[in-house]
Amino acid sequence: MAKGISLHIGLNAVDPSHYDGWDGRLKACEYDARDMEAVAAARGFDTKMILTQDATADTALDAIRAAAGELQQDDFLFLTYSGHGGQVPDANTDEPTDEPDGPKDETWVLYDRQLVDDELYALWGEFRPGVRVFVLSDSCHSGSVTRDVFDAATPQIIENEMIDDSSPRTKDLPSDVQEATYRENEQLYRQIQDSHESGEDVEVAARVLLISGCQDNQLSLDGSRNGLFTQTVLGIWADGRFRGSYESFWRAIAGKMPPTQSPNYFRVGSPNREFEWQTPLAL
Repeated sequence: MAKGISLHIGLNAVDPSHYDGWDGRLKACEYDARDMEAVAAARGFDTKMILTQDATADTALDAIRAAAGELQQDDFLFLTYSGHGGQVPDANTDEPTDEPDGPKDETWVLYDRQLVDDELYALWGEFRPGVRVFVLSDSCHSGSVTRDVFDAATPQIIENEMIDDSSPRTKDLPSDVQEATYRENEQLYRQIQDSHESGEDVEVAARVLLISGCQDNQLSLDGSRNGLFTQTVLGIWADGRFRGSYESFWRAIAGKMPPTQSPNYFRVGSPNREFEWQTPLAL
C-alpha cells in the first residue's frame, strides 16, 4: 500500500509585528485544520497539524520539504491550508503582466510572514516522479477586492458564517495592511523571489491537484465552526461516502457554493490521469 502523509495548517491570527500591527483575527481556521486532519487519519494518512503561532513560514516549508524527501512514486501528500491569503508584487516576472495594478504573486499569510507561491512551486519540484499531491486551500488571493462583493452572497451564507447580523468575516489580507506590510518588508520579499527566479516555470515531476476556496478575484468566508469552503468540502465528503474523481469532487463542492465564492481546480506537474480519476484521498 502507498504511504500517505498529511499536513494541516490553520491560523486564527498572525504576528502583528510583521503585519503593520494587524493580527488577522479569524475564528474557524484551527477547526478547519483539525477537521481535515480527522478526515486524513480516517483514510490512513500519517498526520501533522501546524496551528497559528507554530505556523511560521520555515515550519511549513520544512514540513513539506520533509515529505518530499520521504515520499516515493505512488505515495501521497495531502496538504490543507486555512487562513488569510494575500498578494505581493511579482519581482521575478513569472506572473501574467495584464493585471490592472501590475503582476502579483499569491501568498499564504503565515504567522511570521507571507509564504509566496514561488516557494511552493519550488517545493513541488523536489517531489519524486509519480508522487501524488492534493492541496485544499481555504483562503483568499485578492487583497484589493472590496468587501461589498459579498452583499449578494449574504442571503446564502448560513448564520454561523457571520460575525454579527450584517458583517461577513473574510480571509483576505486587507489592501492597506498588504501595502504597508510589503513596504516595510520589501527587501525580505524581494530576496525570497530572487532566490526562486524560475517561479512557476519550475519542472515538477509529481502531480499536484489543487482545489482552492475561491477564484483569484474573490474572497473566502470564515465561520464560527468552519470556513464556508471547508464546511462545504466536509459536507460533500460525507464521512468518506463520496465517490467520484477529483474533478467531480470539485464540481460537487462548487455546486454548493455562492456565486461570489467559486472554488478553483487546477493541476501542476506531470500528467497522471490514473490519480485524477481516483476517489479523493485513496491510498
